Amino acid sequence: MEETVIPRPEPVTLAVHGSSARFPVRRIYCVGRNYADHQREMGGTGRDLPFFFGKPADTVLNVADGAEGLMPYPSATRELHHEIELVAALGSGGRDLDADQAARAIWGYAIGLDMTRRDLQAEAKKTGRPWETAKGFDHSAPVGPVHRAADTGPMISGRIALSVNGQPRQSGDLADMIWSIPEAIAYLSTLFELRPGDLIFTGTPAGVGAVAAGDRLRGEIEGLGSLQVRIG
Repeated sequence: MEETVIPRPEPVTLAVHGSSARFPVRRIYCVGRNYADHQREMGGTGRDLPFFFGKPADTVLNVADGAEGLMPYPSATRELHHEIELVAALGSGGRDLDADQAARAIWGYAIGLDMTRRDLQAEAKKTGRPWETAKGFDHSAPVGPVHRAADTGPMISGRIALSVNGQPRQSGDLADMIWSIPEAIAYLSTLFELRPGDLIFTGTPAGVGAVAAGDRLRGEIEGLGSLQVRIG
């Protein structure tokens, strides 16, 4: 291994359900407004082409099976919002994939939270500025263990939900996505060359809202168990 002038950053990896091996993370892509009810909630309409934003890989907050992750309340916001999402983890990639090729590129699935500084996002939208400060801050991507697609099968339907302190906040079905996961990945591959290790956050149902320090979040996706995070 070549010498470096400063210490190498620690690699970002995720737990793999039922294994001691880890899933290495390369990039994080997020699909915006991919459930019709959330699109309406945020002021959108129709089946427009999917759009994407990114989070740095090191925003991952890795939460082990059965554990509770601790996410520090971020600075510079008074509106930290939760967004429960199904995450697709790629085992292969490519450019200009069709939907069948995109489906075969998925190595596994996980439960994720796209945590958002909503007040900063609203200001960025109003001024036409990028979303990075709203979406790409430290620990903004809590993710549970990756489950092999070979074990789960294609995740095309099933309950997705989130509660805060035991009170329901979000509830929907994966079948309600505007763009299916293979469709979204295929379109994304026309914009970027996808590679193994990429994570795709696939959108959130309606019911997003604010959380405060001390709140406990529990996300659930049928077939993947639960993800538990406390805001510290």
